[in-house]
Amino acid sequence: MHIFSLRPLARIVGRHRTLALIAVCLLAGEVGLGTAASPQSAKSSARRTPIVRAVENCRDAVVNIHGQKTLGAGEDPSAPGAEAPRRVNGMGTGVVIDPRGYILTNFHVVDGVQKIEVTLADGSHFIAQETSTDPAVDLAIIKINARQKLPVIAIGTSSDLMVGETVIAVGNALGYENTVTNGIISALHRSVQVSDTQGYDDLIQTNADINPGNSGGPLLNIDGEMIGLNVAVRAGAQGIGFAIPIDRAMHTAAQLLSVERLDGGWHGIVPQDAPAPAGGMVVESVDKESPAAQAGLKAGDVITAVGSQDVARPLDFERILLGHKPGDEFPLAVRRDEQSIKISIVLAAQPQRAAPEADRAWDVLGLRLAPMATGQFKQYQSRYRGGLSITEVRPDSPAAKQGLHRGDVLVGMHIWETISLDNVNYILNRPDFGDLEPVKFYILRGSETLYGHFTVSMQKKVNHE
Repeated sequence: MHIFSLRPLARIVGRHRTLALIAVCLLAGEVGLGTAASPQSAKSSARRTPIVRAVENCRDAVVNIHGQKTLGAGEDPSAPGAEAPRRVNGMGTGVVIDPRGYILTNFHVVDGVQKIEVTLADGSHFIAQETSTDPAVDLAIIKINARQKLPVIAIGTSSDLMVGETVIAVGNALGYENTVTNGIISALHRSVQVSDTQGYDDLIQTNADINPGNSGGPLLNIDGEMIGLNVAVRAGAQGIGFAIPIDRAMHTAAQLLSVERLDGGWHGIVPQDAPAPAGGMVVESVDKESPAAQAGLKAGDVITAVGSQDVARPLDFERILLGHKPGDEFPLAVRRDEQSIKISIVLAAQPQRAAPEADRAWDVLGLRLAPMATGQFKQYQSRYRGGLSITEVRPDSPAAKQGLHRGDVLVGMHIWETISLDNVNYILNRPDFGDLEPVKFYILRGSETLYGHFTVSMQKKVNHE
C-alpha cells in the first residue's frame, strides 16, 4: 500500500481535477478503496461451497442412460385385462466404477432395453453392452468402449452414516441430464416394497429430490464420496427418496465384476462385505483346494495390495484381476495378525462341477440359481441361514407354475436348507426324490416368506406363510 503518494495528491486536487480523478482511481486500485472483488476470486471462495466442490469432483464419473423397452410383452394377450405390448422410453443414471468403461446402475434401468444408450458428461454418446446383473439386489454392470480411460467415482462407506447429514443426488431426473439436488439423510435401514416383484431392505432414506431417471445415480456425502446408489421413489409421497447403501452395492458390484463370473478364472477367496477398518479386503473364507488355499491364504487375512495396486475393498481386488486368464500369477500384500506378509496366487480355471448342479435345477425345476454372499443375504433379516437367488425361471416349468420369478430367494426344500447348489443337487439326486413329491419349498420375496409345492401335475399359487 503506497501511503506516501497521498500527500502529493492533495496539492494536485485544486488545480487539475481530471488528473486528480485519474490518480484517485489508480490509488483506489492500489489500496482497494471502493472496488469489488473480482468474479474469479468470489467464485473461488464463498460461492464454491462444499456442495459445489462435491458435484465438480463427481460430475465426469456420472453418466446418463437412455433406451426403449417393451412393456406387456411377457403377458398372454388373450388373457382378460392383459396389456398389449408397447414401446416406452426409459431413462436412468449410472456411475463409472472402472476406467475401462464399466458402469454400475440399477437392473431395472436396463432390464428389457435392447439398445442401451449412454451419454457422458462431455456429451459423447456410446452404445453399452449389458455385462452382468443381479435382479435380486436390482444392480447391473454395463460397459462402454471409450477411447480413453474414464474418471471413476470416489467411493465412500455407508458404515458410519448419520441421520441429518447433508447428501447430494446427481442424475438424469425426469430426463433432465446432470440434475443436482441436495438434502439430508432422513432415516436409515428402511424397507420399501415398490411393486409386486421388487422390494428393498436396509435402504437410506433422504429428502433430496429423487425423481424417475435418478435410479442408478450416486448419493454423495458432503465430501463428494458416493455413499449410496439412488434406487426408488415412494409413489404418492413428496420429499422421500431411497438409496442402496454403498457398502452393499460395492460388495454386489465386486461379484458382478469378478474374474470368476466374467472370465472363468478361479481364486477361491470369499471376502467380507465391508472393508477392514484400517483399509483392505478382509478374507471371510477360502474355498477348499482353491488357488487361494494352495497359496496359504486364511480366513481373517486382509489383502492390502495386488502387485503395485492398492486394495481398499473387494471391488478393487476383482477389478485388478479382471481380464486375466488362468495361469496368471499375482503377488498379494497381506496383513495377518498385525504383521505384513507376501503371498503369491496363481489364477486357475473354475472347477467343472458347478455347471451340472446348475443344469440339474434347470432341468428338473426350471430354475437358474446363483449363490448369495452372507452379507447380501443378511439384508432379508430372515431366520434362515442362507439361500440361492433365482435368476431365471423357465416358462411352463414346475417353478413357473408355482408363481416363482426372478429375484426370489430359494431358502429351503422339504426338510433341507438350500444355501448352496450342492444342497439343491443333493435333494434332486436323492433316490427317493420321486417319493417326496409334491416337494414343499420356501422362498423369500421382499420382506415375506412364502411357500409352495413343486409338482408336474398340480398348479398351485404360492401361499403366504
